[in-house]
Amino acid sequence: MDNDKRPSGCGRLLLVWIASALAVAFTAWFLPGVHVEALFPTTLWVALAIGLVNAFVRPLLILLTLPATILTLGLFLLAVNGLMLMLADKMVDGFAVDGFLWAVLGSIVLSISTGVLQRLLGVKDDD
Repeated sequence: MDNDKRPSGCGRLLLVWIASALAVAFTAWFLPGVHVEALFPTTLWVALAIGLVNAFVRPLLILLTLPATILTLGLFLLAVNGLMLMLADKMVDGFAVDGFLWAVLGSIVLSISTGVLQRLLGVKDDD
């Protein structure tokens, strides 16, 4: 998509939020260990919670677990992402993850599906 036609500002934020909510719905459909009670508005709240957790908690946790991340050649970040999904589970009623393994798998599926949807909606940077 041309840079001139790429959404910006509030329009981009809204598209990213919708893409994330759709990715949450897909993850809940795809994985039997991730549950969403009602698609609307629960998926929107989950997407918001994940965004806030990733913006504020995840950087601090990554910094604190840097030695483990280095020793595992980055694989420990999968555990960090799973923990972020479990934290979002605690924040939003109607969203549940059955355990740590489901959270790690859910974070992988969620990352891939969010990236694909953002690319399709034209909000994913090409860089």
